[in-house]
Amino acid sequence: MVKKFNASAFQAQLRAAQRKAEQDFKRKVSHAQNKITQEARRIDQQNQKVVDDYNHKVAAHNRAAEQHNRKVVADINRSLQASSSRPSVRYTVHERQLVDRVHEAVAGLDNREYDAFLSYARIDGAQVATELRENLAELGASVWFDEIAIIPGKSLALQMDSGLRRAKSGIALLTPAYLTGRFWTQRELGALLHKNTLIPVLHNVTFEDVAEYSGILPDLAGFTTANDSVRDIAVKIASAILPNADVA
Repeated sequence: MVKKFNASAFQAQLRAAQRKAEQDFKRKVSHAQNKITQEARRIDQQNQKVVDDYNHKVAAHNRAAEQHNRKVVADINRSLQASSSRPSVRYTVHERQLVDRVHEAVAGLDNREYDAFLSYARIDGAQVATELRENLAELGASVWFDEIAIIPGKSLALQMDSGLRRAKSGIALLTPAYLTGRFWTQRELGALLHKNTLIPVLHNVTFEDVAEYSGILPDLAGFTTANDSVRDIAVKIASAILPNADVA
């Protein structure tokens, strides 16, 4: 016997299936939304942690920078206070006479490329000569110095002669090796003696030693490292060869 199709029952089953499908879909959507919300919350927390860590690092850096800046300012202030309290460079009577004489002679010369030519014996005067040139450069004086001025591959004698001509004044760093009468120092000194402005600087020698070496040096009342630091000697020389400078 053929069972009669029950349309009402079928429709009821169909509606029940649809409701179940809708409920399942809603549960899946709700679950997915929850997962998305949780992931978004996790990302927000992670981003906030990164931002907080960065802000902490920036704050720490700023604190360190402020401490460093305060220290630099304090060091500068201490240096300025020390400089203001430090006694100025002192001249002997003979040194002042030498500075005045050189000052007057240099002021009357034309503007040349170098303020001074520095003559020295490398064997025992290189360190002091380098320090003297560096200090003079800091004070604004241009000094012909072989370690810097000499160009390799070109005539040493011609370059030296050019430097001697283009220098307004001469500085002779007199050391024991210099006073032995080495070829190059004798050559340089011979040219410098023809200038009206030659400044002797003694290092590890005395004025008596210089007098025995040469009786024709223009002025034995030069400067000596036995009495002054190289820096102070540079200040004294700069005040002589730079007429418009105030370096004392």
